Amino acid sequence: MQTRWQLLRQDDNGQRFVIGEFAAEAEARRELQKFESLHHKQTYWLEEISPKSKIQNPKSKIRLMIVAGEASGDKHGAKLAAALRALRPDLSFTFFGAGGDEMRSAEVETLVDAREVAIMGALEVAKALPKFLRVFRRLREAAKERKPDLVVLIDWPEFNLRLAKRLRQDGHRVVYYISPQIWAWRSYRIRGIRRDVEKMLVILPFEQDYYRQRGVKVEYVGHPLLDSVHVTATREEFCSQRKLDPAKPIVALLPGSRHSELKYILPPMLETAARLQQTHPHIQLILPLARTFNRAEIAAELQSLNNLTLIERDTYNAIAAADLAVVASGTATLETAIIGTPLIVVYRASSLNWRIFWPLINTEFVGMPNLIAGREIAPELLQDDLNADRLSQEIIAFLNDPARLAQARSDLAEVRDKLGEANASERAAKQILAMLEN
Repeated sequence: MQTRWQLLRQDDNGQRFVIGEFAAEAEARRELQKFESLHHKQTYWLEEISPKSKIQNPKSKIRLMIVAGEASGDKHGAKLAAALRALRPDLSFTFFGAGGDEMRSAEVETLVDAREVAIMGALEVAKALPKFLRVFRRLREAAKERKPDLVVLIDWPEFNLRLAKRLRQDGHRVVYYISPQIWAWRSYRIRGIRRDVEKMLVILPFEQDYYRQRGVKVEYVGHPLLDSVHVTATREEFCSQRKLDPAKPIVALLPGSRHSELKYILPPMLETAARLQQTHPHIQLILPLARTFNRAEIAAELQSLNNLTLIERDTYNAIAAADLAVVASGTATLETAIIGTPLIVVYRASSLNWRIFWPLINTEFVGMPNLIAGREIAPELLQDDLNADRLSQEIIAFLNDPARLAQARSDLAEVRDKLGEANASERAAKQILAMLEN
């Protein structure tokens, strides 16, 4: 049966509609371009209508091993499991592997809790090496015993690339969802990926060409954050709930989600807050706390800061309400870009980790919005440059320049457009189902 194409639309409420079906891809893309040229707020995209699936036995049992080791990977793993079940309710899926609360809520049996291994940095990893080896053996033995139809590795490259090698040697099929950033640093890892991974499912548009040019089977599925980043309150509503003044400037501080980031990035942020409290008391600071931390861990450090409000479990609304965000390099910079709030990218690590890893980076920028844009649209303050002097100067300069803030919002809209279409989890699930059919 010949493949056909659907043109779909999603409105602001997330409701999906089929606009039309086409026998040829070229015809479908011409029609897509017509709708995109209208500049409506709705999202338009194409999907293949594949020939009838070869996985046809009622309630056929499918075993998938999913391995995620960080909070973001846990979220993406849960969405992937849900998408697979939604696409093929006639199949009986069994999921097991490594993950956290969100994957457990999606009925994935987590033999390893992601919190056990959410560690970053050479020294920290070295100290935890016995734990990593135990986790590695546990997952490898589980794969040997349960014989999954496919292994899905999600991000977490320091662990998952090594696991991919062993699982491939053991005869397992491996698909990798959310690519290691080998285009940015340690590009030699492409050899192991080409050898050990059957297909890469990538979430950044330029990654597809990168892998294809290097002989790796790859499919671009879109960025899963486009499905999960949602703002539910206006600035006025958020300020009313938090006793903030919407007429005064608001700056959000996001120090990261790992304990090492809290240790090295939060202190210069709080020093900046103390300085601004003295020099610019009208600036309101908010600190959206990552789910990996609780208020008690930092409450004592905030007592003297009358200009700082701690925000729990409302990060997206906090970012959207802010005039400017100071964001630790990582997933949060892309979440901020999708929301459209101007940002300053920051990062600081231990001196040892910085000396080890900085020489391995081969890109001009570290912030994801800058990498996607191909130019600096968000200033970067890294390592020694992240201090109260530099950060307070950058914040004040930004807030005092409405034209610069407006340009930053325009640049971030460009980044959002480059990320492509929503429904990444569903596209990734379709790729996995297609692999299961072969």
